[in-house]
Amino acid sequence: MEAWEEGRRVCCRPRMRSAPTPHLDVATPERVALTLPIAGIGYRCLAWLVDASLLFFFWLVAYFVFTLLVSDVLGVFQALSGVGQTLLVVGVFATQWLYWTVSEVFFHGQTVGKRVLGIRVVRTDGSPVGVYESAVRNLCRAVDFLPMLYAAACVSMLLTRQHRRLGDLLAGTLLVREERIDLDKYTAAPAASVPLPQSTGARPLSPEDVELVLSFLSRAPGLAPEVRQRLGARLVERVGPDDAEARAAVLASEERTEAFLRARVQGER
Repeated sequence: MEAWEEGRRVCCRPRMRSAPTPHLDVATPERVALTLPIAGIGYRCLAWLVDASLLFFFWLVAYFVFTLLVSDVLGVFQALSGVGQTLLVVGVFATQWLYWTVSEVFFHGQTVGKRVLGIRVVRTDGSPVGVYESAVRNLCRAVDFLPMLYAAACVSMLLTRQHRRLGDLLAGTLLVREERIDLDKYTAAPAASVPLPQSTGARPLSPEDVELVLSFLSRAPGLAPEVRQRLGARLVERVGPDDAEARAAVLASEERTEAFLRARVQGER
């Protein structure tokens, strides 16, 4: 359940029947259907270029710092034994592996490059990536890189429907794109002549609450009236005012309920 709750931090767009790009259908514990658009090879390549540039500059700075201490860097490397040279190469790979893995685990499936491009790694069920999945997919980079410049990874992404490289196939992961919901497209602004209760003193909304309210408002026009009213009331109980009289005023009509929820979310953005 905790993984599912965290997974709702992934920003999704409303489910559409005729999606022009590959997508992943996810059902949250609240029985809300979400569609996660899959990140294509172009997004992935650009994100990798950003991360590779950061790693390049890191090693460039490390090299110049090392040359200040040791004048002949190549000579020091050649003077090492075969075991020492192997350990050094493994250490360089481990440093890069740690960058990818630690970033994805602690930043909810994103490295710097993925964040810039608006994509993130998730499990195939849409839940957040864990230590095991991230470690496996990034260890497989050595295989995906073969024979050069991630050729094996590119072939795998072109041949799989969800654009997954070999590391993703082994780890059970994929990359999705973030798409923000424009709330104004789904809910009309409340009439100025109908004042809404103030939510003074109400607790701040969590990212999970915001996603849940956005999902409801985007789908409300297509729901049956009784279902629409029932779900709106449940959301007001979750994020609405504590005062019983103010809550009753919000639930007086369907329009007031959804206008309140819309204003509540906009106040957090």
